[in-house]
Amino acid sequence: MTIDSALVGRLLAAQFPQWAELPLTLVEQAGSDHVIHRLGETMSVRLPRSDWADGEAAKQHTWLRRLAPLLPLPVPEPLGLGTPDCGYAWHWSVTRWLDGTTATVEGLADPDLTARQLGEFLRTLHEIPPAGALVPGVHPELVRAPLADRDEATRAAIGAVAGVFDAAALTEVWDNALRAPAWEREPVWCHGDFHTGNLLTVDGHLSAVIDFGGVGMGDPACDLVVAYTLLSATSRSVFREAVGLDDATWTRGLGWALATGLNAHTSYAATEPHVARQTTRQLTEVLAEHAVRVGQAGP
Repeated sequence: MTIDSALVGRLLAAQFPQWAELPLTLVEQAGSDHVIHRLGETMSVRLPRSDWADGEAAKQHTWLRRLAPLLPLPVPEPLGLGTPDCGYAWHWSVTRWLDGTTATVEGLADPDLTARQLGEFLRTLHEIPPAGALVPGVHPELVRAPLADRDEATRAAIGAVAGVFDAAALTEVWDNALRAPAWEREPVWCHGDFHTGNLLTVDGHLSAVIDFGGVGMGDPACDLVVAYTLLSATSRSVFREAVGLDDATWTRGLGWALATGLNAHTSYAATEPHVARQTTRQLTEVLAEHAVRVGQAGP
């Protein structure tokens, strides 16, 4: 559906009239799942584009209030949870605006420092008490699907890019990830979509982590994708030391980076040049890491 400033204004007037007179500015390239408007100078309004992202607003509204004070970098601060209204079908949110621009490889002032900060952020996130300790009870909205659920789609995507990337090497990466020992400890907090597009920088320095729509509890390997979207071989080693995860988790993490990169590449690269560049880098870094591992293993 069309989600424009007029609709956002009607929703605000109906549910948050105290903010309805503030100016709205569309945030360009906000992502595939949401339309985002800046509200005044200090807030943002985030609305799902489809059923796919429904439920994220309520989940973030509940859990970011508890996670944010425990994390070493700023994250979105929930201010209001909107409900379906005015012909709009999904829950939506108002959050505190976070200054910064989307992180880029070229824009980092100190890649090693950024890598260390990212590793420390994840390590801190993983050490936060589980959901049941923060809010007693079961929390099915936080259960994350395992990597194996992506098997059919990932193998199909490997076939689709066979003329562009080394399909045999991509298949080896995927097979290794699925064969790697599973996460045997208790599930830990995961961001769920920890990559370049969900990191903000100011003057080249990491300033915030955004978009916790995929937040949940499970295998931390899913959050290692950032090692291949933003970091290089040198800074990856700094990140790996800071995050402190074992070899098997890194092998599964390489699989997550492969699967998510292929999904975005086959879905958007043909029509979105910036996605084509980002995912090409991501898959190239995955293959480079795989080549190093094969070389270390020897004949």
